[in-house]
Amino acid sequence: MNKVTVQCPGTVANLVCGFDILGMALDAPFDIMEVRLLDEPRVVIISKDGFPLPSDPAQNTAGAPLLEMLAELNGDALATAGRRLSRPVGFEVSITKKIKPGSGLGSSAASAAGAVVAANHLLGNIFSKEDLIRFALFGEKVASGVKHADNITPCIYGGVTLIRSIFPLDIIPIPAPPLHVTVVHPQIEVRTSDARQILRKQVLLKDAIRQWGNVAGLVAGFMLQDFDLIGRSLEDVIIEPIRSMLIPGFDAIKQCCKEAGALGGGISGSGPSIFMLSKDESTARKVEDIMKDIYTRIGLDHHTYVTTINQQGVKVIA
Repeated sequence: MNKVTVQCPGTVANLVCGFDILGMALDAPFDIMEVRLLDEPRVVIISKDGFPLPSDPAQNTAGAPLLEMLAELNGDALATAGRRLSRPVGFEVSITKKIKPGSGLGSSAASAAGAVVAANHLLGNIFSKEDLIRFALFGEKVASGVKHADNITPCIYGGVTLIRSIFPLDIIPIPAPPLHVTVVHPQIEVRTSDARQILRKQVLLKDAIRQWGNVAGLVAGFMLQDFDLIGRSLEDVIIEPIRSMLIPGFDAIKQCCKEAGALGGGISGSGPSIFMLSKDESTARKVEDIMKDIYTRIGLDHHTYVTTINQQGVKVIA
């Protein structure tokens, strides 16, 4: 096999109260990536749909992780572990981009995770999931200047994940009930790097205590399949009050969707997308109608998705 095609899921990072430590994979939207082996140690990036992607692999969210992978393949550590390749290899990556950069739905993570999962498949799966996350973090660093894993990890593992630590890497998959997810993406861009810069550098102890309680409650709610606890815990007193100012209609959407029966929700990643969790599809569809109505009245173009939690992560499809 010298080429493989993978489907790379969008993700919701933070899950309201879990800034940089919680993430969830979605069944929609997703990117499609084709990775082909080359016979020389280089990385080539191709945009299949004409989307303006950086051609310099070091500046590309899919290319930077592959450069790190190639560096490790040629390193002494892998040689002693018996994993150095018998011949030079490189990768050509073709990307069909459906997750818009700046949407808050893990566009950069999908590219980074998809690239390393596909490359590893071509190499005979010589790297672990933890290795792949370590490589993919370089893609997030390109995108935002920070190695945050809350999109990368669910994109590779699937489902809901908790990042207890990045250094050293400590990932805990969290079992979650079969929730329905409604997402609205207003057609504005919020760059992750910009959204991080506006955050407060210090928080009050009372706010931190409340936030810790919500994170613990949300994880327990998922594991116990306690919908009421999930709903009570979907509260953010540190990040959301600041970032929500960048998103028109945020407060109205959150309030109206909860009144319609949604468990709760908030900003997806750094925004501008907003997600809401529901127990059933009919409620999720009502939530979608509310989102559409509010943004239609505001006069802001938008896309919506009614989807479910992706349990597999990046998937080989051909």
